[in-house]
Amino acid sequence: MLKEALNETLKVAEKVALEKNIALDTEEIGVVTSVTGSIIEAVGLKNLQSEETVLIGKEQLQGIAYNLMEDYVGIVALENPEKIQAGDKIVRTKKIVRVPVGKGLLGRVVDPLGRPLDGNGPIKAADHYRIEREAAPIMHRKAVSQPLQTGIKAIDSIIQIGRGQRELILGDRQTGKTAIAVDTMLNQKGNGVICIYCSIGQRGSATAQVVEKLQEGGVIDQVITVVASGEDSPGMQFLAPYAATSMGEYFMEKEGKDVLVIYDNLTVHAEAYRQMSLYLRRPPGREAFPGDIFYIHARLLERSTRLLPEHGGGSLTALPICETLAENVSAYIPTNLISITDGQIFLSSALFQKGMLPAIDIGISVSRVGSKAQVEAYKKAAGPLKMFYAQFEELEAFAKFGTQLDSETQKSLVRGERVREILRQKQYQPLKVEEQVLIVMAATTGLLDEVPAKQVSEIEDAIVEEVPVTHAEIMKKISGGEKLSAEDKETVMHAMITVIEGKGFKAKADK
Repeated sequence: MLKEALNETLKVAEKVALEKNIALDTEEIGVVTSVTGSIIEAVGLKNLQSEETVLIGKEQLQGIAYNLMEDYVGIVALENPEKIQAGDKIVRTKKIVRVPVGKGLLGRVVDPLGRPLDGNGPIKAADHYRIEREAAPIMHRKAVSQPLQTGIKAIDSIIQIGRGQRELILGDRQTGKTAIAVDTMLNQKGNGVICIYCSIGQRGSATAQVVEKLQEGGVIDQVITVVASGEDSPGMQFLAPYAATSMGEYFMEKEGKDVLVIYDNLTVHAEAYRQMSLYLRRPPGREAFPGDIFYIHARLLERSTRLLPEHGGGSLTALPICETLAENVSAYIPTNLISITDGQIFLSSALFQKGMLPAIDIGISVSRVGSKAQVEAYKKAAGPLKMFYAQFEELEAFAKFGTQLDSETQKSLVRGERVREILRQKQYQPLKVEEQVLIVMAATTGLLDEVPAKQVSEIEDAIVEEVPVTHAEIMKKISGGEKLSAEDKETVMHAMITVIEGKGFKAKADK
């Protein structure tokens, strides 16, 4: 039956080819038989390879081969699928899809094929890498031991991210997921970390705002922006994160640099793949996603790692973003991504509505790696912070019943309120690690207990403004990852007490 169907299809193709005056060589040339959305079915092309680039029609529009069936091939059109019609000729390029890589991409905005979108001329590529590449073998990898500072107190103190880690950012729409990613990129200014922002299916105006903020923050020259907008075909949206990762791997492997890749967002990526797969007639499974939906994200995120010096010595840190509906973290795509990554930062819409920004739910946010990479002074200052904060939230809920509380419980509630205040942070204002250590130290040792909660941010600003200037040597020790001696700690504490008392408040540290 299959052979008969194939012969019938080829007869139709030969008829169409004759009408269109195309020489039909089924080994190297094919003919479009149908177009559904951006998915093309064609006959011929018997020697076609999976993921090979093909050129379609007179305009030589690009497509990628995905389904290699016995009687037809399924091709994903990457550009202008509306211009492709049945009967158009398809020609092999004999090349697996590749993207340009190298320093020439820094500061540029490109599409998933590496073509410039910013109007600043052609890309000067150092090399071309395949979009789909094998992840580094285990024996080439090194343990995560260096921090990737986000500049956000709530993350760097409690959830910590290491260079080479994969940390998922998830939450409902409009809860500040992209804001965390942008702040993290802004915080890499001048430290040699290459940032890659991969925008998948976003509005053009939203991506333009991110680029504008990076320009204002002075980091655009160390950022590559890869854009597959909502108007682009599902094929382009599907390729975008793989292309961005290949661009990052060049710097990790050849330049020995640390790279940060942000995928914004993989929910849209999964939906684009679902659309492609359904048109390609792949059988749907749970929530209509194809069975290999886990694999497409696993093989992407597995490429994030830290390499041994003899294999490049760089690292690639991934911050994938995932969108939830009504805070449902048990949905299919979020659970897939949670199981693939090394931890998650969950943004709560309830906290966002209460004005707690960033709206990070400390209770279900976790990092399975980063604490090993945290700088020593921070580790000491913030060690008990997560447990203390969780206990505070329980106490606060209990206190709402109006129960009489003993003095120790009241003291814990007072301190918990101050800790919550220091975890608030304005957008686009990342803090250096030494500044964060000072603030966390002030809150956890009780220096802020006598300061009214509404004025905590004012005291924070004063500490950050004065202490790093007067104690620059100790600040260098903190940022350099050194342990603080008892004398250093006492000096810093005395300096913070002076600042707090200078503002008219009492300040006394725990013994």
